[in-house]
Amino acid sequence: MPPRSASPSVFAALSASPTARATHRLDLGAGRSATIWRNTRDEVSYEHPEGHTLSLYLTGGEGTRRLGGRGAGARGASGRAGAVCILPQGHSSRWAISDPFEFAHLYVPDRELRRFFAETFERDARLMSLPEATFADTPRLAGALTRLALAVRAGEALAAEAAMGEALVAALAPEGAGGPSVKGGLAPHLGRRVEEHVDAALGETIRLDDLARLAGLSPFHFQRMFRETFGLSPHAFTRRRRVERARALLRAGEPVAEIAAACGFGDQSHFTRVFKSETGLTPAAYRAALRR
Repeated sequence: MPPRSASPSVFAALSASPTARATHRLDLGAGRSATIWRNTRDEVSYEHPEGHTLSLYLTGGEGTRRLGGRGAGARGASGRAGAVCILPQGHSSRWAISDPFEFAHLYVPDRELRRFFAETFERDARLMSLPEATFADTPRLAGALTRLALAVRAGEALAAEAAMGEALVAALAPEGAGGPSVKGGLAPHLGRRVEEHVDAALGETIRLDDLARLAGLSPFHFQRMFRETFGLSPHAFTRRRRVERARALLRAGEPVAEIAAACGFGDQSHFTRVFKSETGLTPAAYRAALRR
């Protein structure tokens, strides 16, 4: 969970640097984004930042060193093209830069990474672990981040979203089917029951009391158990499911006004605001990107 004394994000820290320059940036929705940076002759510190950062060195990097810290190759090593750094939320690090280099960053809020973990691996969000790494040789993750950087340069949101998913899987993929277990949360069959109810009722008003009743819990305890299991509040989970349904209908060519009603949005304006918040694109821009 986020540390109470969390500092601004890695993006904010770099933005405050007098020499770092963002050359390309793409909003990926839900607080996620990707940025390509250039920097030289700088010293940057990240002290317990909010959000997780996946970094890929694109060009140069031999003049970049991490001053102490943990992670693969943390002490004394220098960067290089193709090297990956993983900076989890709450870590601390200092970086000395002597020569020009270019790098790509993927930024993901903690709540979104936990949601992705829970949905992708069908595991409790509290089991998520993102290991810190410095100048690591990880071909699978580096390849995904390379594709992400290409999509960011081209402004292709759909390609960037796909590459982001590949990168997060590569960073989070459990080593085996086993692993630690946790107490609490919703029992698997109750989680499936609630999930199926939400999917069947996306075009209607979904009430917290009704979801809690399906799980046999009070609304207060249900909200807590739901968030522990899925990594999102019931409201945020339902909103995400509505947007996923809307994306499918946009791909099918349905009219936007009809999609808004079918997915439970109050009106087309509300649909547009929520869709852009979750995806980084308006419904019209998303459909235009599909055509391209």
